[in-house]
Amino acid sequence: MFVRQLFDADSSTYTYLLADEESREAVLIDPVLEQVERDLAQIHDLGLKLVWVVDTHVHADHVTASGTLRDKTGAKTVLSERAGTGCPDVLVKQGDQLPFGKYALEVRETPGHTSGCVTYVARAGEQTYAFTGDALLIRGSGRTDFQQGDARTLYRSVHTQIFSLPENTIVYPAHDYKGRSASSVTEEKRLNPRLGGSRTADEFAEIMTNLKLAHPKQIDRALPANLQCGVPSGLRVDGEIAGQRRWAPIERTASGILEVSPEWVATNPAVARLIDVREPAEFVGPLGHIRGGELVPLGNVERDAASWDRARPLVLVCRSGGRSGKAALALESMGFQKLASMSGGMTRWAELGLPTVDASSDAAASASPPV
Repeated sequence: MFVRQLFDADSSTYTYLLADEESREAVLIDPVLEQVERDLAQIHDLGLKLVWVVDTHVHADHVTASGTLRDKTGAKTVLSERAGTGCPDVLVKQGDQLPFGKYALEVRETPGHTSGCVTYVARAGEQTYAFTGDALLIRGSGRTDFQQGDARTLYRSVHTQIFSLPENTIVYPAHDYKGRSASSVTEEKRLNPRLGGSRTADEFAEIMTNLKLAHPKQIDRALPANLQCGVPSGLRVDGEIAGQRRWAPIERTASGILEVSPEWVATNPAVARLIDVREPAEFVGPLGHIRGGELVPLGNVERDAASWDRARPLVLVCRSGGRSGKAALALESMGFQKLASMSGGMTRWAELGLPTVDASSDAAASASPPV
């Protein structure tokens, strides 16, 4: 069985890509919205077919990519039936199996961090893997002070559903904050300071009560979104009216600007109209421009946009994201719904080593195009 661990630095979240090497069927566990293009690139490069996108629980510290990945790949989304949401394709319970090729994920309910937490267990030959979400972390555990959390419930879950697995079971958590990537049942039973050794449920509950942790910084954004598989009901997170199909993995910044990543722009060249709002000298300058980009300096955007097709998605580009962000706000106020500023602009595009063209190789370089 192929297992690859991926990491999102902003939320310290691990995403896991599992696959059967023969059938090429694959599973993605705990995907992060900001990493959609990375995950899709992995799946494409490895020639895999994504069949399941699963979340170990309703996350409070990041927005899941499950809904976006379902739209892009046709994979089915999975969440615990105790999670309190009806948006997944499949709701699972204790003992359920999610097959991929000759392997399967076994569902073990491990509530306590949230009421809908599950641990997914996979077996390949004599090796067992446990994807524990936030229930069991490396030398730690998920918190129990919100989302129907309960310390004694979590203690019981870990001891009966995870510590009962074979001693050599590899433990893959949803997070780590100290650079550690994996552990084992043996290690955690012996060394986990909260749940291991001779700790009792009462001692664990006292530890958890005294943590006094701040709420996750993304909780107000993540929980409403994750109850809808990453697309919050009634909220304009991606620039479209709730209920419409999302056209790109877009996020709204604290300043209210809709943004999309340069990686997504590079891998989806035909999805949106690309408007470069820099000045003409910058368009053909050292940073170059993106093939197919249309030069419309910021001062002309509102005038020219009056005749643009509002049903066609727009991506706005500038040097570093400032001017394109202003253009995005202006166009949204004009009623454009499918739009985004490319985060980091051409500076970030260059840092990523993505391809550019200049006036000699792009006939669209010199002026605003016809609409």
